[in-house]
Amino acid sequence: MKYLVYTLVFVFALSLNSCASRVVVKQPASVTVVKKLPRNYKVVRVKGKRYYFFNGKHYQKTRKGYVVVRV
Repeated sequence: MKYLVYTLVFVFALSLNSCASRVVVKQPASVTVVKKLPRNYKVVRVKGKRYYFFNGKHYQKTRKGYVVVRV
């Protein structure tokens, strides 16, 4: 029983300490926005989300147009 209490105290003490010392936020390299898709696009669903597929790339609809995304 004593070892169980020591183990629980040790695990609790480890959970209070964070291993992350700093957080790095990266900006996207480049964003490609297309105002209008070509006529030959196809609508596909990936994990419940709607994407537009054309020429080997997936596009997602936004307010400013269609953005190339990685799926």
